[in-house]
Amino acid sequence: MPRTTTVECPGCPPIRVLTFDVLGLVKVVEARAKQGGVPKVVERWGEPDTSRHVLAASINDSKFDPLLAVARKSGVTEVLNPINGDLRGLVPSVCQSDVQPEDDAIVGLHLFKKQISDSSSSSGNIVCSKVDGSENYALFGGKGVEANVWDLDKCTKIWTAKSPPKNSLGIFTPTWFTSATFISKDDHRKFVTGTNNHQVRLYDISAQRRPVMSFDFRETTIKAVAEDLDGQTVYIGNGSGDLASVDMRTGIQYCQHVLT
Repeated sequence: MPRTTTVECPGCPPIRVLTFDVLGLVKVVEARAKQGGVPKVVERWGEPDTSRHVLAASINDSKFDPLLAVARKSGVTEVLNPINGDLRGLVPSVCQSDVQPEDDAIVGLHLFKKQISDSSSSSGNIVCSKVDGSENYALFGGKGVEANVWDLDKCTKIWTAKSPPKNSLGIFTPTWFTSATFISKDDHRKFVTGTNNHQVRLYDISAQRRPVMSFDFRETTIKAVAEDLDGQTVYIGNGSGDLASVDMRTGIQYCQHVLT
């Protein structure tokens, strides 16, 4: 396991981030100063409503017609303008009649930039998914479901992770992936996952089936991981509201924030 180092960051460069919560709100977070800006919520889209709890979101950041898809607990998927929050379209509920209200009908969402054939499969309790930049490969993981990669053109599974070995105390941690992302839009072989037991793992399917790097982040479930454009930095968020950016080549945490 690599050694991790936390370096406090005085602020952020200019950024604009869209966040989503259990009350169904879409929040626009910005850091506007050129140096040392503090991230602040500058807009809120929608009204608080637990039935509109955001389960998943996906953005098509096209220069001419950007779109944001938001999947809600009710099963409805909304297509919004990511610049001003205006509603562009609505996909009716995909909930099946046997799905109870307390169950989450949607755990992953991807807004494709190209047309793709429809294919589905029922296997285990899927909690997270991600489509790579080429939209040719998809990554899945969940509770009791090892991380696995699929070829979308052939509709076949091409790789499955192997559970990490027991720790020094002989304790085996059950599989429970909560979030995942590919590190680079140009390479589907490397991806990062977050787990229920606050662990972050780096996989390289061309090297081995077990993680090539893993480390713990704070004390609560990893809720989100997202890649940076540089192809080596990953942003992590957990159930306590802690955020961090990590260089996945070294495991060094560069910046941490707590949003309220």
